[in-house]
Amino acid sequence: MRIVVTGGAGFLGSHLCEALVTRGDSVFCIDNFSTGSLANIEKLMHLPNFDYIEGDVTLEIPVPGPIDAVAHLASPASPPDYLRYPLETLAAGSRGTENALRLAQAAEARFLLASTSEIYGDPHLHPQPENYWGNVNPIGPRSVYDEAKRYAEAVTMAYARAFGTNVGIVRIFNTYGPRMRPQDGRVITTFIAQALNGDPLTIYGDGSQTRSYCYVDDLIRGIIFMIESTEVGPINLGTQFELSVFDLASLILKITGSDSFLEYHPLPTDDPTRRRPVLTRAEECLGWRPQVFIEEGLRRMVDWFRSRLDEVAAARSAISGGQLDGIPMAPAWPWQNSVDQYASSDQ
Repeated sequence: MRIVVTGGAGFLGSHLCEALVTRGDSVFCIDNFSTGSLANIEKLMHLPNFDYIEGDVTLEIPVPGPIDAVAHLASPASPPDYLRYPLETLAAGSRGTENALRLAQAAEARFLLASTSEIYGDPHLHPQPENYWGNVNPIGPRSVYDEAKRYAEAVTMAYARAFGTNVGIVRIFNTYGPRMRPQDGRVITTFIAQALNGDPLTIYGDGSQTRSYCYVDDLIRGIIFMIESTEVGPINLGTQFELSVFDLASLILKITGSDSFLEYHPLPTDDPTRRRPVLTRAEECLGWRPQVFIEEGLRRMVDWFRSRLDEVAAARSAISGGQLDGIPMAPAWPWQNSVDQYASSDQ
C-alpha cells in the first residue's frame, strides 16, 4: 500500500510510519514540525519506501501519485501544546481534516481519522462506549482540542454520507511510549522526568482521578488493523486496565527507584475524573486487544528516558519554570509573545 501519514513526525505518527515501512508499505509523511521532530523519523529517511515533506495540512497536502490510504494524525495532542497553539489546533481539526478527506476522496483511498477519548470530555458514563455522546465544555480551555476532534469526526462522517468516502474513525485513549518528550506535559512523561531528576512528582487534585494507559506498540497495531478494515467506527483504542494518578506515581517511583516525594496541587479546569474505554467493538470488529501490561510498558519507557538523561535533565527547567503548578508549557512559536497557561493531569 501507499499511505499518506499527516503528522508523521509526531509521537504516534512516527511510530505508525515506522510500522508501515517495516512491513513493506510505501509511506509519504507530512508534518510542519511544530510539535513533531525530524529525530523521530531520522532512521526512516534513507529508506526507498519513505518520503517526507515539511508542510501544513491546513493549507494543502501536496502528494503526487496514487494513494491507497490517508491516516490523519496531524494535531497538537498534549495539553500544553494545544493550549499554546489553540487556533492552530482548531485549524488542524477543521481545515486539516477536510484537506485530508479531499485527498482521500480524489484518490478513492481509505481515510483514517485519529480521534480521541477527549470526545467524551468529563464523562458521566463509565466506562465509555462509542455510542456515548460525552460531556464536553464547548467554551472551556480544553475545548480547542475537544471540539476540534468532535468537528473532525462530524466532517468525516459528512464525507462518508455525501460522497461515499471510505472512512474509519478511531478514538485514541491515553497512550505512552518512546519518543514522547520529557517536557510535553503529559502525566507519565512528567512523572518519569521528575523521578529521574530527583524532583517532587506533582499530582493535581487528590490523585484519585483515573486513566487507562495504552502502550504505543499496541495502539499502532490497532490503527493499522483499522486502516486495513472497512469499518467506519468510531472504535475505541486503549486499555481497560484503570489506574489512579496516585498509583501511577507510586509505580513510577518503584520502577525508577527514585526517592522523590509527592507534591499536591489544585485540579485544573475540566480535568476528567475517570477515563476508560469499552473495547467490545475493537475486539469484535478488528480482532484487536492490547497486550503490553502497564508495568512492562513503563519499564520500557523509563529505559528509553534513561538513555537520554541529558534531555531529561534539560526538561527540568521547562517543568519547573515555564509552567503552572509543575506542568510544562511548549516553547512559543515565533509570532507568539504570551499565552494563558493551563495545567492538566491528563494524557
